[in-house]
Amino acid sequence: MASDSTRRDDPGGQGLPGRSAMILREIVEAYVATGEPVGSRTLSRRLPMALSPATIRNVMADLEESGLIFAPHTSAGRLPTDRGLRMFVDGLLERGALTPEEEEAILARCRAEGRSIEEVLAEASGLLAGLSHAAGLVLAPKSEAALKHVEFVSLGPGRVLVVLVTEDGQVENRVIEAPQGLPPSALAQASNYVNARLTGRTLEEARNALEEEISAHRTELDDLTGKVVEAGLATKAGAAAGRALIVRGQAQLLADVTALERLETIRGLFERLEAKETLLRLLELAQASEGVQIFIGSENRLFEAAGVTMIVAPYRNARDRIVGAIGVIGPTRINYGRIIPAVDYTAKVIGRLLG
Repeated sequence: MASDSTRRDDPGGQGLPGRSAMILREIVEAYVATGEPVGSRTLSRRLPMALSPATIRNVMADLEESGLIFAPHTSAGRLPTDRGLRMFVDGLLERGALTPEEEEAILARCRAEGRSIEEVLAEASGLLAGLSHAAGLVLAPKSEAALKHVEFVSLGPGRVLVVLVTEDGQVENRVIEAPQGLPPSALAQASNYVNARLTGRTLEEARNALEEEISAHRTELDDLTGKVVEAGLATKAGAAAGRALIVRGQAQLLADVTALERLETIRGLFERLEAKETLLRLLELAQASEGVQIFIGSENRLFEAAGVTMIVAPYRNARDRIVGAIGVIGPTRINYGRIIPAVDYTAKVIGRLLG
């Protein structure tokens, strides 16, 4: 990853004095590189200006009083707090830019020839997981494929299997309850009606067209058969309906976990990733963003887990509408300068592929 971006003209960033900003930057960069606390003597060797360890300790005391760094134990070393990481990301981070070779590598991994969009998104998620040494996340877009064929099949008293086949080859099987008194011929009638009148439309369009015909008393179906068709074509409620959360690289979150409490945090994170409400909240975060969003530690509204950072960006379809999100979730010592441009560029690539 290229790292030739220049330092900001305001070395302080968000009002920090220049000397304090440089020391905070070095503490964060050491933390990202090693995960270990850094002390004044180490900082005196890393800083671009000559400062004595005593001077550095005074600045570190001010940074600690401001809630930007803390001492994890009795040693002289310090680590950044979530607030310190936020200040670093917002005001002090030197973001790299992808090289042409790196951009081409991402394009090559995400090319869609001969693959479904789900396969492409899974590849993109795995790509980001590999780059970040964390877990890659992709919220897949809602399927908007048109219906090609619909079949209603009896499963015995009171149960009906509905087979929905879309024009892009996806097959969905639904089991619905059949109304009492439904004659055997009703399922064949329901299949014939849907395939003659409603195929070529999305599930939502088919559902709306059926409701219009029923309300205008134009449908050829009797009441019981109409109820079967309505139940079979019911669109799932909620903004996350028809979506999938693709996660790759979960094992990397456990790679350097030693403390039991940290292990419990990661286990809880896995449970949240599997929960359906995660889809809705991830989509809400993406829709509120025009670009990459970074959530650090306890400020992370999605997972609210200490020690965890999420970097996520929305992607758009050909109509410039946000339809999903892509990003990574990992430890707070993730390499922000490397991962932020990678997430940003991958989201743009996915958007172009959808177009």
